[in-house]
Amino acid sequence: MALITLPALVASLLLLPSTVVNAQGNLATFPATPLASKHFAYPTGLPYQADSEQLIRGTQTGYNICNSTTENQNSLCQTSFLNALDDFCLWAPINPNSTIPDTEGEEVAWCTKPGRGTRLIPAGALKGVQFMRTPDYVQVVGFIDQRLINIQTGDFGGELDPHGADLASILLPRGNPLGGLVYSTAWSGNNNSFTQVIEWHNFMGGDAFCFKACDPSRPNAASFCQHIYDRIGCAYNAPNNAQNGTFEACAGENQDFPGVYTLNGAVLTYTQPPEALGVITTLPYEPRVPASSDCVPFESTELFAALATVTPSGSAAPASQTLSASGSSAAGTRGGSSGTGTGSAPNANQTADNGGNIVTSGLVSLIGVMFSALFLS
Repeated sequence: MALITLPALVASLLLLPSTVVNAQGNLATFPATPLASKHFAYPTGLPYQADSEQLIRGTQTGYNICNSTTENQNSLCQTSFLNALDDFCLWAPINPNSTIPDTEGEEVAWCTKPGRGTRLIPAGALKGVQFMRTPDYVQVVGFIDQRLINIQTGDFGGELDPHGADLASILLPRGNPLGGLVYSTAWSGNNNSFTQVIEWHNFMGGDAFCFKACDPSRPNAASFCQHIYDRIGCAYNAPNNAQNGTFEACAGENQDFPGVYTLNGAVLTYTQPPEALGVITTLPYEPRVPASSDCVPFESTELFAALATVTPSGSAAPASQTLSASGSSAAGTRGGSSGTGTGSAPNANQTADNGGNIVTSGLVSLIGVMFSALFLS
């Protein structure tokens, strides 16, 4: 048996017709438009589902039109926000005791504030959070009791981003979660004026998280919110000084592009090895942590007062919900398996050093395994 290399795979995909046949013999078409190329004004321009196509991975699980009728701990809202220290969301599973690798295509939004039509992060889940505003992006990094947002204890998780590829479409990705949209007020100067975030990444797992949203008006949004380093976690994708037990909002300078570093005066780019080569045990560089300034500390009780009455769902979400805006079932079906599975590997997972800083989330991708399963013959 021979493993098809990624360049050969991409070249072969370019020669494929617009339809492919999956293992069950069902036709699946490439998505007409990649998720990162879809633009919707918030809130008036939102579709019921940003991804309405039926491909190998099935259909979008939740919905993007979210309001008071969908706001509860069983919400399937897949419209997320990153605005401020006290106003952000995280992608996490629908059902308790789930892993990110098994559910990355269907995560829903869990937020710190009511009014978005989403689930709320339960009281006491957030253990420390740093919000950082830089010239090119905003990011939130922190510590969390992930059990309270349905992530299985011990799961070191994975990366969510708008570039997660469909099994049938490496070139036209549908994102993880399918149809997941992100918005921010960070660049409008108006809490009621939302900008759609085209480039973002959210690492979840190991009782830690980092979520970065890059300013779409800036020329390097895709580089700062790079999505190809899913195996090396927060320390290398969102270098930070977040502290367990500390809640603060800071100004900061830009980080180096993920994967880019300087050694002996030379600017180099790290290439992440495929999963098939095993666990990443060493890297050629330590990421530079951007300088921060004007950090303002807060008490979690004053930041997240609205969460005090929120408790974990404790049971699986219902199979469907009714969204009054559309009058139809809010829950889609999801067939097949995830296209860019992410997971963890033994002895490669660490989320905090002894000082309580998030140094790496040890998040790794099963993309190599996925390629092997699909393209070995």
